[in-house]
Amino acid sequence: MKKKLTVKEILACKGNKKLAEVYAHNAREAEACELAGIQMIISSENNDTKSIRHAAQNTFLTIGLSYGRYLSEYDILKRAFALYELGADAIYCPQSNKFVKAIADEGIPVVGHTGFIPYKSTFFGGFKAAGKTSSEAREIYNQTLKLQEAGAFAAEIEIVPVKIGEFISQNVDIFMIGMGSGQGCDAQYLFSEDILGYNDGHIPRHAKVYTSLSEDYENIRIKSVKAYKKFKDEVDNKLYPDISHDIKISEKEFKKFKNSDS
Repeated sequence: MKKKLTVKEILACKGNKKLAEVYAHNAREAEACELAGIQMIISSENNDTKSIRHAAQNTFLTIGLSYGRYLSEYDILKRAFALYELGADAIYCPQSNKFVKAIADEGIPVVGHTGFIPYKSTFFGGFKAAGKTSSEAREIYNQTLKLQEAGAFAAEIEIVPVKIGEFISQNVDIFMIGMGSGQGCDAQYLFSEDILGYNDGHIPRHAKVYTSLSEDYENIRIKSVKAYKKFKDEVDNKLYPDISHDIKISEKEFKKFKNSDS
């Protein structure tokens, strides 16, 4: 049976073994990740985290907090503890380092974020790679060091030049989870919709499609609509339920029921 990694074991992989992380939206994807041997999965607190945890009990699970939802250390700690009790192995914290520190200080493993950060993309001129200038790269490196100082055990580093991802990964103690940041990172991270090929929107340059489920999902949708319509039509025409679905009561008991006092 596959053994779930601990934080200590993940950190021991740094510089020795590359790990794979996948964003799982639901229990079906989480289970498939575990069966495939994916070592780490991440999901959002907005998903059904309980079913995801149950589906992948032997895979390291990080649950991400929603940016801006928690405005005090008390609020974010309350939520982090609740997710930890649900079975999260780590908490992804997208907010400032004081919130990262508040969670880490309570002994809950916490993952930060550096490099390109979607909800802060305006500071980089929109949705594009970060760290392509020396000043930007230095800022990302400093941000990573601050996350480390705040107590994060890991950080996602997103869409930075290969050399920057490698340099930062080699010069910090925390575990660097790369998305579009090159082979030099400690782990590689992709979203399920990209791996499985059902992303209907823009496919990022760093993503790779390993199969195509779009057609399968469309066939499921078409078959579902047909089945629902058939059910409705049978209800409309009094064809469902039929006699094979009925629960019987003997005439004797039915007569007693009708004649009994209310």
